[in-house]
This record gives sequence, C-alpha cells and structure tokens, in this order.
Amino acid sequence: MRIPLLPFKTEVALNFARKFFGVSKEMAKFFPSLSYELKQAKIDLNPREYIALALFTSFFYFALFLFITILLGIISNPANILAAFTPAYLAIMLSLDIGVTFFVFYYVILYPKMILIRKIRLLEKDLLYALRHLLIQVRSGVTLFNAMVSVAAGDYGLVSEEFGEAVREINAGVSEIEALENMSFRNPSLYFRRVIWQLVNGMRAGSDIAVTLREIVNGLAIDQRIEIRRYGAQLNPMALMYLMLAVIIPTLGITFLIILSSFFGVSFLPFNILLYFILAFLVFFQYMFIGMIKMRRPSIEV
Repeated sequence: MRIPLLPFKTEVALNFARKFFGVSKEMAKFFPSLSYELKQAKIDLNPREYIALALFTSFFYFALFLFITILLGIISNPANILAAFTPAYLAIMLSLDIGVTFFVFYYVILYPKMILIRKIRLLEKDLLYALRHLLIQVRSGVTLFNAMVSVAAGDYGLVSEEFGEAVREINAGVSEIEALENMSFRNPSLYFRRVIWQLVNGMRAGSDIAVTLREIVNGLAIDQRIEIRRYGAQLNPMALMYLMLAVIIPTLGITFLIILSSFFGVSFLPFNILLYFILAFLVFFQYMFIGMIKMRRPSIEV
C-alpha cells in the first residue's frame, strides 16, 4: 500500500530508513497499538519498519523546507543576503521547519488509524441496510448461510465484501460461528463487531436468529438517530471557531501588524513573505477544518 508523503516508493524509502531502525525499535514501545492497526489497515510492515519510515520522511521534509525558507530569505533581499536573515526571520524559519517535521512524522504514524477510520465509515454506512436485508431473508425462511450469501452478492460496499469473505471461509469448512468471529476480529468498527458478537451469542444460546436480528436492527437504528442529533449540536460551535480562526483573527492580525509597524517602525518580516505565511496557514486550516467536518459526520447513508 502506498503511504502518503513518502518521497519515494515504499521499498526504496525503506532502504534509506534502515539507518533509523535502532531508534524506531525503541520508539515502538510508545505506540503499542501500531502493530494491530497495521494489520487491520493491511500494511505489510512491522512497527519498527513503519516508524523508521516515518522518521526518514520527517527528516526529508525538514531538509526540504529548510532549503525553501533559506531560498525565500535570499529572494527577499538578494542585494544583502545576510541582512535578510534577521533573528526574527531565523526564529520563524526554524519554528516552521520543526513544526513541519513533527506534522509529517505524526501524519505518517497516524495514517494506519486514518485508514481504519475511513474503513469504519464505509462499513457503518451500509451496515443497517445489510442487516435489514439479512433479517428479511431469515424471516422468509432462508437459512442464515444463504442469507449471508445474498448479502455478499448485494450492493453494500465493504459489508458485502466482509460477508463474502465469511462465506468463502464457510465453504472451505469453517463453522458459521467461527467465520463470523473472524469477521469481527479483522474489522475496526465497534458497531459492526458488536452486531456480529450479538449474532454469535444468539446462535450459541440457540435463540431465534430472526428475533436476534430484529433487536440488533432496532438498536442500531436508535444509535444512528442519536448520532445525527449529536452531530447537529456540534455544527454551531464549529462554525463559530471557523469564523474566528479563518476570518476575524487573520484580518485583525494583519491590521494590527500594519499599525504597529507604522507607529514604531517594527518589521518582523518582509510584508510579502508575511502574507504568504498567513495564506499558507489559512489554506492549511481550511483543509483541516473540512476534514474535521467530514470525520465528525455520522457514517449513515441517506
């Protein structure tokens, strides 16, 4: 799987990252869940290799952004290069480079978790409809296995794929309960796992599968309605935060810096470079804000 922000292909980057294996082996102790996340995200790397890749990638972008900021300083004052690198500019340059380094490192480290979050959303989006399909099949007298085959053949995205894999395991000789348990273990969605566990417990207890599925469907529908109400309550404070950070603070900040420089003759940075920094911050913030809105949106298909 291609890992974002890697400057080269995974195999090539891993050759460079081997120099970080000693450090990454010790750092793996601080990320105990990384091994489990890599397996669920289907990334064929162990924690030591993956953390070494994150270290190499962050070091690469540190060197790249250091070169870019030095180049900007030279361009801003080509007649007197040394005068361009004021203490304030050097402080901002190093702060920016260190910030980029930490951001890249944690982005790569958190990428498996981001994959799992995306997988959870895709699973939970079609889960309720797939369970209703399963319930209708079982109520009509179809066996649970044939109902699972029907769901696997349906258009339910990742849910159909997971049921298809369970059907293949059953055809290979695995019992229905064991296939369902395997399906719950390899999936990160709490709702999905809880549904499968309830179904497995009902089968072990010998209860009516149709009754068990009906209760599961009703409970999941109630949970989804609660999630929708909670999401609606979060939108107003998030909109206020967007107005503050993306509109009010940048506008007032630029005005304040202009007034301060005109009264006291203080200039922390060339004004054009300052505007580029503010623009970069606004683009980054809006991208992150849109991502936050999408992540908080309930995984419900309407």
